[in-house]
Amino acid sequence: MKIMPNRMDRGFYQFQQEFEDKAIEILRSGWYILGKELNLFEEEFAAYTGAKYCIGLASGLDALWIAFRLLNIGKNDEVIVQGNTYIASVMGITMNGATPIFVEPDDYFGIDIDKIEEKITKRTKAILVVHLYGMASRMDKIIELCKKYNLRLIEDCAQSHGAYFNDQMTGTFGDVGCFSFYPSKNLGAFGDGGAVLVNDEQLAKDFRIFRNYGSERRYYNKFVGANSRLDEIQAGLLRVKLKHIQELTKEKEKIADYYTESIHNGKIQLPRLVKGASGVWHQYVIRCEERERLIDYLDQKEIGTIIHYPIPPHLSEAYQYLGHKKGFLPITEHLAQTVLSIPIYNGMTKEEQEYVIDALNSFD
Repeated sequence: MKIMPNRMDRGFYQFQQEFEDKAIEILRSGWYILGKELNLFEEEFAAYTGAKYCIGLASGLDALWIAFRLLNIGKNDEVIVQGNTYIASVMGITMNGATPIFVEPDDYFGIDIDKIEEKITKRTKAILVVHLYGMASRMDKIIELCKKYNLRLIEDCAQSHGAYFNDQMTGTFGDVGCFSFYPSKNLGAFGDGGAVLVNDEQLAKDFRIFRNYGSERRYYNKFVGANSRLDEIQAGLLRVKLKHIQELTKEKEKIADYYTESIHNGKIQLPRLVKGASGVWHQYVIRCEERERLIDYLDQKEIGTIIHYPIPPHLSEAYQYLGHKKGFLPITEHLAQTVLSIPIYNGMTKEEQEYVIDALNSFD
């Protein structure tokens, strides 16, 4: 049996007719940018999350860097962020000239809230929380710190569509919640796409202007903006998937629960959720001290895996200029050497799940 680490086609076939009908409807409409599908998706996604406003953008990275730009965070400013994240989180900071201040993760892959305060300086302007792998981070103390030091709070929710902490959905705790709709996400489009959630009316207006070349009305530009618009086809297809998001989320939760209940191997450490948090399991990430041997073993059984992520941002070539050397973030670096994402996707059969479980339990 051959099992890929992800199967996006399975999710398509679950609702094939709805997707195809919506695509044809939009193609025949003759309106492909900034139309009714985007307006409706923004209203529906905001309602789903509990936010006041949603603004569709071209990607999750755009959501991040534009958020920092509109919050006036840039040169000489510092932003606290966990070390074990995808590099796009950090790019959102540095593309505006600000400096990322890295904090080690906790035992749940989230930022270690007990190590944040010691990193706060007079230059600190914001905390960027990353709900990594679809597991909500602990938000209560982070909110307290932001209030205490008058800091902005931005959430990277690229992997956490629908995850909760204490019954509040990720993306609604801070000033801006940043989302990606890359096809592999739990709420994935059929191309690139992104969005932000905000509760401030003026900030929402600024995002709408900025995404369209800084233009409030055609050919009249308020400021230098970007071309970052979620197109009509992607918005329409996301509306179809959003109708089924609870069903899709429960399906992945069920797979993750089955993994957690059934994988029993002393060499493999399973993921855990922090108290009060839910997980939507964008990835199911295990840890193994003998990861390379485990990968080879699973390859022989035709079970695909992915490392999320093999190189921490602070050690990447792109951020050599920050001057961080190996050993700067030992916990982050150890995770990079031991984490492994095993197959989990909508439409995954019980037989496929059991094949993965049996293989992991037989690894010695």
